[in-house]
Amino acid sequence: MHRDNAAPELGVVAIGRNEGERLRRCLESVRKQCAHVVYVDSGSQDGSVELARGLGVEVVELDMSRPFSAARARNEGWRHLASLRSDLEFVQFVDGDCELFPAWIETGLRTLRERADVAVVCGRRRERFREATLYNRLCDIEWNSPIGEASACGGDSLMRHTALAQVQGFDPSLVCGEEPELCKRLRERGHRILRLDADMTLHDAAMTRFSQWWRRSVRTGFGAGEALFLHGRSAPDSDRRAIRGVLVWAAAFPLLVALAVIAAAIAFDRRTALLVAAAGLVLLLAQTLRIAIGRRARGDSAYDRIAYAVFCMGGRVPQGFGMLRSRRQRRQRVAARLIEYK
Repeated sequence: MHRDNAAPELGVVAIGRNEGERLRRCLESVRKQCAHVVYVDSGSQDGSVELARGLGVEVVELDMSRPFSAARARNEGWRHLASLRSDLEFVQFVDGDCELFPAWIETGLRTLRERADVAVVCGRRRERFREATLYNRLCDIEWNSPIGEASACGGDSLMRHTALAQVQGFDPSLVCGEEPELCKRLRERGHRILRLDADMTLHDAAMTRFSQWWRRSVRTGFGAGEALFLHGRSAPDSDRRAIRGVLVWAAAFPLLVALAVIAAAIAFDRRTALLVAAAGLVLLLAQTLRIAIGRRARGDSAYDRIAYAVFCMGGRVPQGFGMLRSRRQRRQRVAARLIEYK
């Protein structure tokens, strides 16, 4: 779909912070499909604002006196779009490190027009440099979620404006995990979220170091902790799964194994204690294998399944730190800050 033929009731909101050439690719891809584009910048120092304006894109610069968040940026973006266009019906959100596939807008709009009960559609996000690093590969595997009705979307998604306005957009207090939280409120209003079997965006994670993966996992845990604080047992499904995983495999399981090993050493002998420790390791490997087997339905290769499962289990530890960080900041009433991994 060329922008000259694009739906006039469609607008695009791109958000970014110091994305450099990734932002150029992003904005050029959306300009080809939509004439109405707003770029929201979160204090970039790399000339992103000037780049966007040079491409003929409307720019909103966030007030630097208030904490940045993707939720706040998206809210200001779609509200600015709505103030410019009274006929706004659909909003495509895209992160500044992503590039829209050429056919995505047309595919997503077709579904929203055919299904009045659907508020959000998303497709397949792929990694641009999947083979460059293990961490990029892990991101690409993560994006491969089931086709059909979903409980949540990611940062890139096409939304119905009336539904978005009905729930007053994203929660600006969240520095991560804002998409599942928004989708939870949409589903409570009777709206549906669909993941389509179509390529949507090409993402550039640019993850080359273990420390980046660690911080990204901390952010995931932080988001789950925030969701628990806000919604308790009714927190989004993905956050409740993350919390259960941390409590079971990063807290309860290691503690129980350690206590069992100590008890065996005291009551019996060192050999028995080693056997108990080995049994704990076998259980840990069995859970890892269970996760890997569960990925077979997604069409992942054997290597991808094993890599995903190992890092999924290992990620419980930094996720736990993220949850503790959320709890500590809430108790101290400290405003949350961005957790960046790039």
